[in-house]
Amino acid sequence: MPELDLVSATAGWPVGERAVGVLDAGGVRARSGPDTVFDWASVTKLLTCLTVLDACLDGTLDLDAPAGPPGATVRHLLAHTSGLPFEGAEPAAAPGTRRIYSNTGYDVLADRLAAAAGGPFADELAGRVLGPLAMTGTVLAGSPARGARGPLDDLLRLAGELLAPRVLGPEVVALASTVAFPELSGILPGFGRQRANDWGLGCEIRDHKDPHWTSPENSPRTFGHFGQSGSFLWVDPDAGLACGWLCDTAFGPWAVQRWPELSTRVLHAFAAAAP
Repeated sequence: MPELDLVSATAGWPVGERAVGVLDAGGVRARSGPDTVFDWASVTKLLTCLTVLDACLDGTLDLDAPAGPPGATVRHLLAHTSGLPFEGAEPAAAPGTRRIYSNTGYDVLADRLAAAAGGPFADELAGRVLGPLAMTGTVLAGSPARGARGPLDDLLRLAGELLAPRVLGPEVVALASTVAFPELSGILPGFGRQRANDWGLGCEIRDHKDPHWTSPENSPRTFGHFGQSGSFLWVDPDAGLACGWLCDTAFGPWAVQRWPELSTRVLHAFAAAAP
């Protein structure tokens, strides 16, 4: 059976403390690193989108209810098509016309759910996602767009649910990971303009983007997120694998080079044996 030593695979990277894991539908296949709590940065958006989608499925929210700028909906906010900019409240485009990655949009989503539920967003997150997935080491320490902090084992619990939904359910994961508002152009932060900058209702979808933070050998259906804290989580349903990485070093050119290389090695080592 092919093996990959994750310690040697990431040796020499220009980062300090790091933790990385690989899993398939049967569980964790390889893991390296401490139980340290790391900043997740924008990987937080995976938690927020799942919380909002769960609330939409039970009727607390409606995907097509107005939210954000005039003409925008909960669905637009989840898919980064509301027209809101990266930061700030003044729209930069009409809803549904461009893919503009927006932290503000996710803060608006969280406020919208809090108002509908009659309590803090953090309580909704805990009750709908963190608690059910036994992510006991993860907390929302700031913005719902980028404020989660947690250990690798919790990130891998999230990855396992996204790869093989058992708790939140396949409908929630499908909404998060199926392209919404297809073929919209936009900038993928850190990787430049993409003619088709496809996203689901929360997850970024690899499709045929080039350059990209996953491997060129990851399938077009690969989905996930990365964060400016140097964090990432990808799920490749065709390979039957997921990979999560956390570290103490901010995203930069090192990640643009190293992350795709690691992802390629993960696929070569584990994909053939995945269920």
